[in-house]
Amino acid sequence: MADYERVTAVSPREVLKTAVEVLTERLPIQKVAEDRHSVTLSGKDGTVTITVERHGLESVVHAHTDQLRTSRLDLETQYFLNRLPYQPEDKPTV
Repeated sequence: MADYERVTAVSPREVLKTAVEVLTERLPIQKVAEDRHSVTLSGKDGTVTITVERHGLESVVHAHTDQLRTSRLDLETQYFLNRLPYQPEDKPTV
């Protein structure tokens, strides 16, 4: 029910890897589906699908959740997206 978008310098593969690492560490969810451009994580807090498209030197990351924007799943999804650097020389935030 909530959608988010972020542009990043990180490759699609790295975005998806980071999504799984960050979200499964911070929430009781697990990977239930995956392909080259997306990953779906689901658990008792809800379901989130992260999709990545490469456009030149940038990756456009879309996150779709089945929860309200104030849910724990949405807050952690926003945390994950905010960790992605905009520029190649940017350091990921902690």
